[in-house]
Amino acid sequence: MKRKIALIALLCTFPPMSTDMYLAALPIMVKEWHESLSVINLTLVLFFVAYCFGMLIYGPLSDRYGRKPPLLAGLAIYTLASVACALAPNALTLIIARIFQALGGAAASTVVFAICKDLFEGAVRQRVFVQLGVITAGAPILAPIIGGWIISLASWRWIFALLTLFGAVSAIGVYRMEETLKERGDASVPQAFMGYFRLCGNIPFILLTLSFSCTGLPLFAFLAASSDIYISNLGYDEHQYGLFFAANASAFLIAPLAFMKAGKHFPLRWLLPLSYFGVLIFAACIVGQTLPPPYTLKGLLPLPYTLAVPMWLLTFSFSFGRPPGNNLILEQVKKDVGAASSMMVFIYFITGALAMWVISLAWADKIAVLGWIGVAGAAVTLCGWFAARLWFSVKV
Repeated sequence: MKRKIALIALLCTFPPMSTDMYLAALPIMVKEWHESLSVINLTLVLFFVAYCFGMLIYGPLSDRYGRKPPLLAGLAIYTLASVACALAPNALTLIIARIFQALGGAAASTVVFAICKDLFEGAVRQRVFVQLGVITAGAPILAPIIGGWIISLASWRWIFALLTLFGAVSAIGVYRMEETLKERGDASVPQAFMGYFRLCGNIPFILLTLSFSCTGLPLFAFLAASSDIYISNLGYDEHQYGLFFAANASAFLIAPLAFMKAGKHFPLRWLLPLSYFGVLIFAACIVGQTLPPPYTLKGLLPLPYTLAVPMWLLTFSFSFGRPPGNNLILEQVKKDVGAASSMMVFIYFITGALAMWVISLAWADKIAVLGWIGVAGAAVTLCGWFAARLWFSVKV
């Protein structure tokens, strides 16, 4: 069982490993290919868009054919696309290769939740989700540091060479894993995809998925804008940026540990809204530093900590509630589990891609936009939470 959890944790790291590691290279690509940042950012934005639609494919297929075959196919595509990324001669080629890399890697994020649903139940599954949150938190911490280190020693292309190895190792692990789905669906492939339409009638599932996804909007916006803010605007180099990004990502490690402690003493119906209120408050603090006097919070801390500190606290608040939130969403589903996990992660990433596109526009002050995205996202999440509890009697 420990090996399975280790493999599940490895599969959970595909999004941060595929994105965070090369963020410091974005300004370098702008100069190398003489493209605008908005064009180079398409390697990030379209990656997430393709990732989203890829996830819609793998969920029903995993219900029909088992977890391993779709997962192995996706990892093969990811590995080959990573080779193409490393060899890309221009921005267009890299964008196309990143799209295929996303379509392959989407299998990992999708099927991993279905595997957890196969292996664990109820409170045990929630505890596993929290443990996975702790284990996989190392990826967004290490990825930018590794990426900055590679860039300081060699070309950014070696980052994608490393991702090629990452995909190959994951594929070997999945190949050696036992199939976790004991009873495969007997429906045809078109009938399996009809699970999405059935899920659309599950109002608590849809409401919680849509609203809980909005709390992650500022994280995606920060992902897209952080290199521009720290390197281009504040003047830090790629290695220093990697350290700032890794410091922020440390919240992903600490928050699940804090939830494990708090969950022993306080009910989930208190802890989840506390998490979402935290995102709202600290996003408002980011907005506050961009306001004119006498309302501004600017000057309370020196740069760059006026952004780094509230952003860390915002990330902590988000990560505190995400594992139990995911478990609560899946608790609303009794069948079409693969499709449900696909739709859950699809909505999370497609809303995130929208936030990344918004902040990639030519704003005069991206820090202010980042803050307002967080305020709006947290407000929607809180409205969805209270609606689910009061109108649809969702049990926690």
